[in-house]
Amino acid sequence: MKLLASPASPYTRKVRVVLAEKKIDFDMELVDVAPAVNPVNPYNPLGKIPTLALDDGTALYDSRVIVEFLDHASPLNRLIPADFRDRMQVRRWEALADGVVDAGILVRGGFQLDKQVARMHRGMARLEAELGAKNWCHGERYSLADIAVGCCVGWLGFRKPGDVDWPSEYPALARHYQKLLERPAFADTAPR
Repeated sequence: MKLLASPASPYTRKVRVVLAEKKIDFDMELVDVAPAVNPVNPYNPLGKIPTLALDDGTALYDSRVIVEFLDHASPLNRLIPADFRDRMQVRRWEALADGVVDAGILVRGGFQLDKQVARMHRGMARLEAELGAKNWCHGERYSLADIAVGCCVGWLGFRKPGDVDWPSEYPALARHYQKLLERPAFADTAPR
């Protein structure tokens, strides 16, 4: 399988962390999706990354769809719980973290700055409050929720949209991110 990606994308990073945690071999093709005609278009009509091209010719897109597929593709290190309620909680964390990133991307693009920065802060405050002093976002083990939150705060630190000083404003998230960086899958995929 081939991952069409950009190393600076937090959504790409989420997929790369899951691939590493699941110990799934893949090829990665770095692509530029800025031009209207780009190498992703034949696989994904939206021309967006990440896109995962499977060996059978099927293409999967949107990081949430890709990580769901990958979690089922290998029995190692289950990242999405089987129990429905636990599963929804983990996916809720993922949606909130992705939403903070979505707002940050709009801030970097200059769109509705005040509104998007406010969304980022509300989302980060909720993540901070729900994480608190816990070791993991949901339950007693590492999951996709931790991966999504880690990719979110890592991207905020890398791109700094809206000058959000998230480590000082959200110390529980900063603590959690430092713990995640101890995992090779996280440290090896950090944007540079």
